[in-house]
Formats: sequence, C-alpha cells, structure tokens
Amino acid sequence: MDEFVRLGRTAFLTRYGFGKSRDFMVRDAKTGQLCDSKAIVGAAFGYQFPEEGPLKAADFSGGEATVVPKLQRLGFEVVRIGEDWSADEVQATVASYFEMLRLEAAQQNYTKTEFNAQLRQQLRGRSKGSVELKLQNISAVLHGLELPFIAGYKPRANAQLLLRQAVQRFVLDHPEFVGQVVDAMEEVKAPGQVSFYASLVEPPPMERVLQVKGNMPRARLPRKVDWAQRDEVNRKLGRAGEQWVIGYEQRRLSDAGFPELFQQLEWTSERLGDGAGYDILSHERPGVHRFIEVKTTNGGHASSFIISRNELEFAAEREDAFHLYRVFQFREEPKLYVLKGNLADQLHLEPIDYRASFRRLMA
Repeated sequence: MDEFVRLGRTAFLTRYGFGKSRDFMVRDAKTGQLCDSKAIVGAAFGYQFPEEGPLKAADFSGGEATVVPKLQRLGFEVVRIGEDWSADEVQATVASYFEMLRLEAAQQNYTKTEFNAQLRQQLRGRSKGSVELKLQNISAVLHGLELPFIAGYKPRANAQLLLRQAVQRFVLDHPEFVGQVVDAMEEVKAPGQVSFYASLVEPPPMERVLQVKGNMPRARLPRKVDWAQRDEVNRKLGRAGEQWVIGYEQRRLSDAGFPELFQQLEWTSERLGDGAGYDILSHERPGVHRFIEVKTTNGGHASSFIISRNELEFAAEREDAFHLYRVFQFREEPKLYVLKGNLADQLHLEPIDYRASFRRLMA
C-alpha cells in the first residue's frame, strides 16, 4: 500500500499488470486512500515470497469469494466501490440527477459535464468518473422502479443501499414533481424530421440481477408514476407510434423491392380496435404475412413495457411471423428494435395483474 500511494494508482497497476477493480477496494489505514484490492493482494504475494515474485492478474480470481475474505481476515477494511459515499454526498448527487432529469423532460438544453463539475464541488474529492458511475446507479434504481431516467446515463446496477433509499425517498416525497416529469416525457410530439433510415437497433441484452429475498419488503410507489403502465394506456402515444411504424414499413418494403405490398398493409388496431394480438398486418414478401405489435415510449432503449396475455399467446402461435416493434425515444429521434417470434423465450415476464371473479376452476 505504501508503494501504491508512492507510485500512484495508474503507475502501480501498470507495474503489476492489473486493471482497475470493478467491485472492491481496500483502505490504506495510514492514509485512508482506497487501493485496488486484487492488485494489492497480487503485489503483496511478491513481498512475502520474493523468490516467486508477485502474482499476475490471470493467476487468481478476485472478488467476494477470494480476495475480500483474505484481506478481511488480515484485518483490512474492504469497501465495495461506491459504498463509501456519505449521506450528504448521496443527497447532493440525487438532487443534481433529478434536476437534470427535469430539464431533459422539459427538453431544455443542459450540459452534463457542467453538472458533474458543480456536483464535485460538494463532494469529498470524488473523480469525474466516480460521479458518472453514481449517476448511472441512480438510473438503474429508477429503471427498477419503472420510472424514466436520463438517457445519457445508462443504468448500472450494484447501487449502494444508501443511494437506493435516497432515490426512493425522493420519489415518495416529491410525487407532484415525479408526476410532472412523467407527464412531460409522456407528451406526444411529432418527430422533427421523420427518418426511417438507421432507425433499427439491436434489442437490449438480458441483464442478470440479484433477486430480492422473499422476506424483504417491496417498495410500493403511487400508481400514477408507473412509467410502463402510463405508456400502455396513453392511446395518443400508442397511435402516433403505430403511424410511425407504418411509415417505417413503407420504407422497408420499398427497400426490399416490394413497394406494391404496402398497398396491402392493414392498420388492424385502428380498424378493429385492440384485442387481435397485433396492431399492423404487413408482409415479409409476397404471400408471407408479418404481424406487428407496436410498443411505443418516449423513454430510452431499455425501458420496460406492458404486454398482454393475448399478445403473448398470439406471438407463440404465429412464431416467426410475429414481430414486436419496440419504438423508443419517440419524441426526439425515434428508434426501434424488433423481437421476432415467441416472446417468452426473449423477455423476463413478470405477472402484474389478476382478473377477479367468483368462479372457481375445478380440476
């Protein structure tokens, strides 16, 4: 650790061939400085066994099962990255984040770099990168609460408990503010320049997160700030998204060499209403249908959405003929990704409602 402090983090890691710790740091008791845990253990091995030399990064695994308990048994304090923030620092960061979210919802210009610099003046020598990580943690908490988050701060999990509590407390204490943000981001506006080129992107990767233990209380928030639910019931937004998809289909069919098939396209939900299991009947090629269900949001790429049992069953029945078009960032620069076929194989599905009646099914 003395060597780490003397050389500095970058030089120390370069000398011993380690990358920056992703999860855990060990605190130098003399200086209070946090050092990369795995690199410290690797270098310490060389001090204890000079004839063998320091361990390389590939020689052993770091983390909660190996390096952390070893350091703790030796009497060192191990800190999970981001967990050493004080309550005042967390409160300041949460306040800064929600101010940026308010400006983004109102489509007012702001500079994330300036907010970062101003925020660091209130913190204890935090680096720009550590602040960015904390802001990404806030996005992850909001995403988990089904609320909109700042598009430029991609959700990053493993937020400290203090931060999670602070974000939840802000949401519960400021329902009108959160409602105004959701209302503003829910507003339907025609895209300034309608373009269907380069709109198609890959769907978000499936993220694995730790399941909350069954005996932990679940955070229950006012229904009016349920982001995915509001998207679903906002018929104006849904209709605008379907209109945009119709334009996208016209471009897709023309580019595929089948412009005449656009004349056979049917806007099913507009003609028959919801319940068919899809919104638009298009074509893959002559004689081959493409059944399109459209889910539209003003939110970001990874925003969750509501899907009905009927839509799930229809997707399974139609297999590769079914296409879910997820349109996002609609009011800014619409993009979409496509999920094809059986959705149960591609999504994490969580039941959220029940139909109540006075009938009991018998085996």
